Amino acid sequence: MKKKLLIVEDHELTRFGLKTAFEDVDYVEKIYEASTAEEAIDIFRNNEIDIVVMDLGLPNMNGIDATQEIKAINPDVKVIILTSHNEEKEVLNCLKAGANAYCSKEINLQRLAQVVQSVSEGAAWFDPSIANIVLQATSNANINDDSETNYKNYDLTTREAQILKLMTEGYSNMEIAQHLVISVNTTKAHVANILQKLEVDDRLQAALKALKYKIV
Repeated sequence: MKKKLLIVEDHELTRFGLKTAFEDVDYVEKIYEASTAEEAIDIFRNNEIDIVVMDLGLPNMNGIDATQEIKAINPDVKVIILTSHNEEKEVLNCLKAGANAYCSKEINLQRLAQVVQSVSEGAAWFDPSIANIVLQATSNANINDDSETNYKNYDLTTREAQILKLMTEGYSNMEIAQHLVISVNTTKAHVANILQKLEVDDRLQAALKALKYKIV
């Protein structure tokens, strides 16, 4: 199913480049543009948007606050943060606001289009440059961090371990299914079991926990 995409970027040239990159992408049905968070929220309220590519350095309301407000309106929307910054506080605030992905502006536009598609299909993704920031910052909190966690046996099957590893690499359910030659429904069932066994609420927490405790 094709998606409706909203690009939120205050620099006109950058916004034009992003729009051009997504115009020829098969999974995008329609592209909306906004130069401010306020304009983006207004567009979001009045249209059925599936994916938001959000710049952080916006005038007035920043991208983090805009993400939080957009997620409050529709928790199912996928928000991809696009920024030139990788400060720890900023990264964590984006995740707390509900962002599904965090990408550096240095990312290749073709790769960005792939990331956006993966996120739209259920994957969580963050730029490799911030992986250590996220893992270090969550080392003492947020993900069931009890003293026995490192030694806990999560009883993952071989297949679940394979799928969890692919989840940490940002693969969507569809991509995992294709990679392992199994059905999407089977993949979803495995993912649900993995979340239950790791005692987490979503794929991002599962990926972070797997990386943090070297589960896979």
